[in-house]
This record gives sequence, structure tokens and C-alpha cells, in this order.
Amino acid sequence: MDIISQLQEQLNEMSMLAVNTFGTLQRDAPPDRLSTSYPDPLNPNPNPKPEEDAKPQVQGQPGAAPAQAPGAPPQAQAQQPAPPQPPALDLAEQPKAMSHALVLAAKKFDALVAALPLSSEEDQLKRIEGLQAENEVVGLELQKQLEAAELELKQVEVLFNEATDNCINLKKPD
Repeated sequence: MDIISQLQEQLNEMSMLAVNTFGTLQRDAPPDRLSTSYPDPLNPNPNPKPEEDAKPQVQGQPGAAPAQAPGAPPQAQAQQPAPPQPPALDLAEQPKAMSHALVLAAKKFDALVAALPLSSEEDQLKRIEGLQAENEVVGLELQKQLEAAELELKQVEVLFNEATDNCINLKKPD
């Protein structure tokens, strides 16, 4: 792959990383309070009702089986295990990792730019003139091949017409 294609691929990768990084930062950003007159988005009910706290809550021991009513049939002991949960994403580390990947991609892009050959305008003009001369030579050769192909096509058409005329003339009239 040439250097220009590598630069284009690296630029595409950097663009993708930048969009994903900014999207992740936007997605994971905590809400911001616009004004003190608005309720806090993180705590919509800052003063809970005291009656809710006064209710006695009945909780079983952790790991203990739930209590059954007397005379109720026993529950089946063979319960299916819960499916494994995917690992929790560390929201503090993800932006750092994405930013690090973006910086590495930018450094690779800079290395590719540094690898570009440096040439003066005079060198570039000489190269263009050389390529134009090469293009002229190839163009003339292609023109010769085209003329030869057209001549051969005319010869094949003549032979085809002769062959079809001979076939038609040999055929008996109805």
C-alpha cells in the first residue's frame, strides 16, 4: 500500500476514534444544573416523606430461603442459575483509554506525514515532465495497437461476409 493510501486509512481511523470518543464523553457526562431554581437532576426528591422511613421493613437474612406459608407445598430446589452478567464498564477508565487510542493514532499519522518524501517545486516539475513524456510514448503505442486492431477487425468482417455469402449461395432455393 502506498503512503497516500496509508495516510487516508489513518485519517479515517482517527476520525472514527474522535467521533466515538466525543460520543462516549457526551453519553457519560453527568447532567449539569442549569439554574438553582430547577430541581437537581441527580436527586429529584431531596426531602423524602418521613412516613416512608417510619415503616418497619421486613427483610430476611441474606442467603436465607424466603418464608413459606404453613401447608404450602415446598418449592423446587432445582432452580436454574442466573446467566452470567457482562463485566461492568469502568466509566472513568473508558474515556482515558479512548483518548489514549486517539493520541496514538495521531502520532502514527504524524509519523506517516514525516515519511513523505520531500521535494522542491523544481523536482516536482521535472517528475511531471517525465511522466508526461512517458504518457506520450504509451499513448502512441496504444494508438498503433488500436489501428492494428481496427485493420484486423475489417479483415475478419470481410472473411465473415465471404463465408456467409458462400453458405447462402450453396443453399438450394425453396
